[in-house]
Amino acid sequence: MRKFLYIIPLLLHHTVYCQASKKTSPCYDLTEVLKVEPTPLYKPHLDASKSFNVNILKNTSQVQKYISKGRFHTINKKGKGYKVQKLDYSRPYLVLKAKTTLEKIGARFSKETKGHTFTVSSITRTLEDQCRLRKINTNASSGLSSHNYGNSFDISYVRFNNILKPNPKMEAALEKVLKYYADAGRIYYIKERQQSCFHVTVRNY
Repeated sequence: MRKFLYIIPLLLHHTVYCQASKKTSPCYDLTEVLKVEPTPLYKPHLDASKSFNVNILKNTSQVQKYISKGRFHTINKKGKGYKVQKLDYSRPYLVLKAKTTLEKIGARFSKETKGHTFTVSSITRTLEDQCRLRKINTNASSGLSSHNYGNSFDISYVRFNNILKPNPKMEAALEKVLKYYADAGRIYYIKERQQSCFHVTVRNY
């Protein structure tokens, strides 16, 4: 009987330890993540991201660290020319230059379209956020994303004025604004067909 009673605490300890291990183990293998080579089109985005001296954002605590140091700034739910949709797999923070550039893009779009708004669909993501995103979107990056550094955001080209509907006129107006900032050396952008968005990365100009 004594032997049996001794075994029970050991089993309980093992169960608790295993559960704790599951909670603390990351959902990604950083070595494997770093092995994934970016495409030639995407590489400039990553290079621009690394120039801000922000380490790869692995989890919430790292994001909080940059917020507390004043390196990350909150993106309001709406600003002139843009609105931010509910963010389930990203966080509303950017480095200052990226926040300022987003605001300039929004203001210019508003001016050129006489008051219309576009929708920001994704902002900063940690590697843990990407794990969660891949569970519902197999196209989500398995390697590093420029979203992992706090200077990239996505703008939907099928949601304007908070209405989900293709709008070729507004889409063309939005791309015209993005091209203006790309030509000025302020951003890189890619039109992502599967996600119906423009992926925008702010350069450290």
